Amino acid sequence: MPSRTSQSLPDDVRKRLDQVKEKLKLVQDFLHDDAQDQLTTLEEKMKKSEISKEVYISKVKALLGKELHLENGSHVDGAEQNGKANGFTNGSHKDKEDEDGDVAMDTQEEEAAAAVKSPPASRGKGGRRSKGSTDTKKSPASSRVTRNNGKQPTILAMFSKVQKRKSDELNEEAVNGTDELKKEDDDDKDEVTFYLSDLCKYLYGVWKINNIKHLLQSREEKRLKTPPPKCPDCRQYLDDSDLKFFQGDPDNALDEPEMLTDERLSLFDSNEDGFESYDNLPQHRITNFSVYDKHGHLCPFDNGLIEKNVELYFSCVVKPIYDDNPCLEGGVFAKKLGPINAWWITGFDGGEKALIGFTTSFADYILMQPSEEYAPIFALMQEKIYMSKIVVEFLQKNPDASYEDLLNKIETTVPPAGLNFNCFTEDTLLRHAQFVVEQVESYDEAGDSDEQPIIVTPCMRDLIKLAGVTLGKRRAARRQAIRHPTKIEKDSKGPTKATTTQLVYQIFDAFFADQIEQIDKEAGLKRQRCGVCEVCQSPDCGKCAACKDMIKFGGSGRNKQACKQRRCPNLAVKEAEDDENIEEEDVQEEKPKKVLNAKRKKQTQSKLAWIGESIQTVGRKQYYKKVSVNDEVLEVGDCVSVSSDDPSIPLYLARITSLWEDNNGKMFHAHWFLRGIHTVLGESSDPLEIVIVDDCEDMLLTYVQGKVNITYKPPSNNWCMEGGVDVDVKVIEDDGKSFFYQFWYDLDFARFETPPKTCPTEECKFRFCGSCARTKEREDQELPQPFEPLDNEDGDTKVFYTSACFRGQQFRVGDSVYMPPGAFHFSVKPASPVKRSHRKEDVDEDLYPEYYRKSSDYIKGSNLDAPQPFRIGRIKEIYCLRRSNGKPDTTEVKLRLYKFYRPENTHKGVKASYHTDVNQLYWSDEEVAVCLSDVLGCCQVEYAEDLNESIQDYSSGGPDRFYFLEAYNAKSKSFEDPPNHARSCVHKGKGKGKGKGKGKGKAVQEPQDSHIEPPKVSKYRTLDVFSGCGGLSEGFHQAGISETLWAIEMWEPAAQAFRLNNPGTTVFTEDCNVLLKLVMSGEKTNSLGQKLPQKGDVEMLCGGPPCQGFSGMNRFNSRTYSKFKNSLVVSYLSYCDYYRPKFFLLENVRNFVSFKNSMVLKLTLRCLVRMGYQCTFGVLQAGQYGVAQTRRRAIVLAAAPGEKLPRFPEPLHVFAPRACQLSVVVDEKKYVSNVTRGNGGIYRTITVRDTMSDLPEIRNGAAALEISYNGEPQSWFQRQIRGTQYQPILRDHICKDMSALVEARMRHIPLAPGSDWRDLPNIEVRMKDGNMTKKLRYTHHDKKNGRSGTGALRGVCTCAGGKPCDSADRQFNTLIPWCLPHTGNRHNHWAGLYGRLEWDGFFSTTVTNPEPMGKQGRVLHPEQHRVVSVRECARSQGFPDTYRFFGNILDKHRQVGNAVPPPLSRAIGLELKKCVLERMKEEQAAGASSSLSVFLNEIYP
Repeated sequence: MPSRTSQSLPDDVRKRLDQVKEKLKLVQDFLHDDAQDQLTTLEEKMKKSEISKEVYISKVKALLGKELHLENGSHVDGAEQNGKANGFTNGSHKDKEDEDGDVAMDTQEEEAAAAVKSPPASRGKGGRRSKGSTDTKKSPASSRVTRNNGKQPTILAMFSKVQKRKSDELNEEAVNGTDELKKEDDDDKDEVTFYLSDLCKYLYGVWKINNIKHLLQSREEKRLKTPPPKCPDCRQYLDDSDLKFFQGDPDNALDEPEMLTDERLSLFDSNEDGFESYDNLPQHRITNFSVYDKHGHLCPFDNGLIEKNVELYFSCVVKPIYDDNPCLEGGVFAKKLGPINAWWITGFDGGEKALIGFTTSFADYILMQPSEEYAPIFALMQEKIYMSKIVVEFLQKNPDASYEDLLNKIETTVPPAGLNFNCFTEDTLLRHAQFVVEQVESYDEAGDSDEQPIIVTPCMRDLIKLAGVTLGKRRAARRQAIRHPTKIEKDSKGPTKATTTQLVYQIFDAFFADQIEQIDKEAGLKRQRCGVCEVCQSPDCGKCAACKDMIKFGGSGRNKQACKQRRCPNLAVKEAEDDENIEEEDVQEEKPKKVLNAKRKKQTQSKLAWIGESIQTVGRKQYYKKVSVNDEVLEVGDCVSVSSDDPSIPLYLARITSLWEDNNGKMFHAHWFLRGIHTVLGESSDPLEIVIVDDCEDMLLTYVQGKVNITYKPPSNNWCMEGGVDVDVKVIEDDGKSFFYQFWYDLDFARFETPPKTCPTEECKFRFCGSCARTKEREDQELPQPFEPLDNEDGDTKVFYTSACFRGQQFRVGDSVYMPPGAFHFSVKPASPVKRSHRKEDVDEDLYPEYYRKSSDYIKGSNLDAPQPFRIGRIKEIYCLRRSNGKPDTTEVKLRLYKFYRPENTHKGVKASYHTDVNQLYWSDEEVAVCLSDVLGCCQVEYAEDLNESIQDYSSGGPDRFYFLEAYNAKSKSFEDPPNHARSCVHKGKGKGKGKGKGKGKAVQEPQDSHIEPPKVSKYRTLDVFSGCGGLSEGFHQAGISETLWAIEMWEPAAQAFRLNNPGTTVFTEDCNVLLKLVMSGEKTNSLGQKLPQKGDVEMLCGGPPCQGFSGMNRFNSRTYSKFKNSLVVSYLSYCDYYRPKFFLLENVRNFVSFKNSMVLKLTLRCLVRMGYQCTFGVLQAGQYGVAQTRRRAIVLAAAPGEKLPRFPEPLHVFAPRACQLSVVVDEKKYVSNVTRGNGGIYRTITVRDTMSDLPEIRNGAAALEISYNGEPQSWFQRQIRGTQYQPILRDHICKDMSALVEARMRHIPLAPGSDWRDLPNIEVRMKDGNMTKKLRYTHHDKKNGRSGTGALRGVCTCAGGKPCDSADRQFNTLIPWCLPHTGNRHNHWAGLYGRLEWDGFFSTTVTNPEPMGKQGRVLHPEQHRVVSVRECARSQGFPDTYRFFGNILDKHRQVGNAVPPPLSRAIGLELKKCVLERMKEEQAAGASSSLSVFLNEIYP
């Protein structure tokens, strides 16, 4: 960023000033001190106007003459005359200087006079103007040039002569001789006399130029601090070059009354009454019209001036109403018609062209063709009307469209013929945003009361925020102004009705039937308007259906609906925004968990008696089988209810797992159940369904209220084929004492799983608690335990072991383990990442007026805060320290590890990691002791030359595989061959290592492990619904878990892309509801003859249903319920219910878990639970699985009965902590995913440099679909993304062709990290189309930000000072977009818009249309002046370079932006595969056990 520069003079003036200063310095050095003081005094007097210029010059002459020993002063007078002549005619320095100075003074004569404070004579009436006149004449002073041989000696030469003359007089008089000296004296006196006059004028020139400099600075400061003048009527800037004046009327033009009676226009003859007799105003057409104010300024008529009673007039050629030919022939020239009382739109002529009209006191006029001078202004009017038509029709059909989608629509729309504009851009939309939003409000106002307003759609909310639109601003005024609303084609089809199974339908209806009435009552009491906008302050209309129902208008008052005319747009938009706006970096505060351990119970007076004898005695406890409580028999295994001391809390439910009596009395052990309302399902749960939880306690039998009936509902044997049949949603009758359960529930992770099987031994049969057993098992796993002690010679202080267990995982000597980054450090100190501040302190605030907004050093997309990946070490020893009694202290198990270096840990630093594989390590003989309790997991590290396969094949076998080729010596900072003990310790039979090593405690690897081949997992037949281009399926294919046989995608370009990459898949391009209806009705094929999957065919179902139709609603009510009931989420759940696949995955935006107070999530899980699916949900960050992008996604996983419910994958790559807040709060309970590593990872983060540094340079608008790579891959990611097959052709490295204005802005965004629109200079630049941009004007005081350091204004609109916005303040075609400083104070200064990616950072969430002012504005290439290309976006999503996309560039961007990143789905797929393998192993073990039992029975019958 350039430093602040002082206000500078023009180059020629500054050069002259430097020359004068040099000469004056020579003069001052020559003069005595007292003479210098006298000169200073004279200068100060002239500054104070105590003496005039003439007096000053004469006194300076006298003083200098005296100092220079001039005699009698006669030479001075002569020199003065010669000097004057020379000064006015000779091309001397002085003359040029005066000309330059006078030009600068002439430009602002009045300001100069005020600044100089000189009398009028000193302003140059005589001197400057006479000089100007004499410049054109020949002066007799030309003889002076001849006398000096055409060369005027410089002042420096003069001083050397003078000094020599004085020296000769004093020291060399005798040597030179008397005659010679006298001649030289005479010549020198003439020269000094000549220059004395110039010196005097130089002294005055210095004073004058200093004043010019001060004047220029004052003018600039005044310009910056004072708003430029505006016309009081049309509000246009008077100094604006675009301000045009009306050129006048022709001589034969008529006034309005006279014109209206002209026989060429009148439909009546001279005997009939004129226009005064019309019932309505007469109508005419006008052409060649111009609109202007009373000052003659041409101005628009649609910016609120007429509504503010500003008088606007127009001149034109008037034609009869029936003549629609815009030519002048046959028309009447009219002048100054008006003032205009109203303007209006009559609709679209033929669906394309709007008809616009004026109304005056005398007539209505329909506009045809503007005059040549008014055409540019009128074109903007036509442009905004047509644009509003595009926007309303597009959003009416696409309510969930994003702002980028709207830009896509606008930029690809070709304006109709006959309109004076060629294309639409984002700047066009922002320019007309206020008008467009008003048209949307008008459309909503005319809509049905049960329709979702377009104003609350995500697209409109983004436009309102970005453009700073004022809602409801002129609604009342516009009702009169636009007499006939714009006709917009309405989509009468509406959303397709959802095809649902009976189960899904009943669940939704059962829930909403109970909820809607209460919600509607609450909505009636809720404040329905903001109360401050003009809409809220207007009265009820008394005419709409809502008003007619009001009591004050004679209605019943039951509806409680607001007047249709008073529907507050501000509140509607705010509620929709609040409902969906969850910031990327919000850290939600953890609320107290709803756990039942803290419940308070109420005792009752009970009659207790044991039944039968005690069956077992353990310590002081005597166990019984049965007990009588108030004459009701209870036995072990029965279920009871327990009262709460809070009557509002329903009865607690528990199973009796044991009965005993001890010193505390008659006791029982309660294994608690949890009601559905206390799970994540909340109020959506079945009131009769409960779940088992691992929560239990000992209690007195006096707390028991009574016996209840709780039954387990297992899945049926034919469960997978029961989908879609008519079933009753109620499992059992509600008698108040009967309940059922299907699942065990994890309170922290919200996991519904099949209840674990527990087999108590015979002796513990009457005192076994499954909850206690599982809790103890988990606690034991958290304690490290050593196994297999070794005999060792040096065993005085340590006991060595072969293996140890921790958290269910076994660790053996020779294994490699993960440790936290702080577990140990390396000998080489890494160069700490410099947290460079991207803020510059010394900035020219006039050149960069928005830079002050960059108050934070935080850069979006930066990896500076990303943690280091886990440390890795190989276990050398497992040991415990001996206690004083000689026994080992097994409470703390220790490990001695060999450290592995990552490339970035060596002296080469972070740059070394860029070119190496992420799983490459370096062996070192450095050792460190750590605690086993700090170990995070196990991994595999092999010496690459000992592998039996290629490094690539080895690495692809799983995420926890590392290799090393060299050892690193930190002392010598060198790389060496690894030692033998590093090479020989080969893990689990891989490679060709020989020998056991000589380290203490080394264990012989058990050979049998290496021979066990894992069972092969067959690929599941998969149906991908809402498949897009196939990102989800691609990841599953890479994981080897699925084979996508069917895909459903309505959007043709995405469906074609899926076909290109999956040629064996049947892709349906139909509505998913239509297809499901066909299947449910028994059809085998669709209308195109494609085979439909049948029940039992689909083994895996995956998809991401759009939340269409209800995502903009704040909450459910009777009007919006039908939208949700018909949504694609419900359709997708019906697919799951019908097909009953083994695994189900729903992917969606992170806000899916928060929509409507999490009601969408709750109902989704409720349906899956009712179907019998094990299920859970979580939020994952794609950046933690191998892409350079922050993309948080909600995932719902479900597994059929008999399968294992997958866990969410552990993070693989470290990522920025700000983007990894993945917890979800539902009903004040915080849920986290099951990951144990938190924000840690086994690999370093992937950066933008890793992603795309190898791609060739392209320019804005590059359109070549296939180009050469022009280089080899540089990073591990690039090698992976290019693939193993040699692919010389790079596809889809194309980028959008941005408009000339956007390209100019991109070109001026600096390349430094964190650069965005706030770094733009406020200058005029020439764009690629040849036009010039304008400088942004700062015209208002900013109440929040004050003024700049130079005192300049910072506001661009009246709202900066707290007043309502004024549309006249809008500016366009500026390098700094006017809308950003306009609304920046309200929206975090729009940080990131027009932002560049950082090479060492990551992408923002990849969107469907990269726009510099879109939702994710950081879309500029780090070094090139363009937005990111399709291939760069595809790489940010993790798509291989071989992956194909289809359609035009915007189609391809949309396909990429809507996709699930394949690395994320691959990680999920690997977890699915892991679950399948575990089930298969259990089945094999169970089968082997069963076979052994049969065999033994045959031998021993």
